[in-house]
Amino acid sequence: MIVLRFLGNIVWLIFGGIIGAMLWTFAGVLVCLTIIGIPFGLQCFKIAGFVLWPFGRDVEIGSFGIGSLLGNILWILLLGWELCIAHLTIGILLCLTLIGIPFGLQHFKLALLAMLPFGARVLNRPGILKTSPVA
Repeated sequence: MIVLRFLGNIVWLIFGGIIGAMLWTFAGVLVCLTIIGIPFGLQCFKIAGFVLWPFGRDVEIGSFGIGSLLGNILWILLLGWELCIAHLTIGILLCLTLIGIPFGLQHFKLALLAMLPFGARVLNRPGILKTSPVA
């Protein structure tokens, strides 16, 4: 299972992972130029790490507080829509090929994350399948 995740991540890097991570890093550097933008930049860097190596990890979107809600509104107005369009474009291009479909679907998930980064958590998935005990 670990080997498949590693191979998936390597193929992911080739099919757009590097481009997506560079876009998120660029956005983070851009917003960190101001003191007010530093929380937005730190969020960008966290998501850039996820975009670079996504297999074996998942994103949980939700659990917004008032701060996350305000952050997401500002985010959508300033940077979110550009990154969302970039992930949608890459996802559509990858879905044109049979091999690229799983990677394109990952970009669609990232497009949603690009719109709502605050309140989202990156979770590590366990490598062992959990089964219920037999009674």
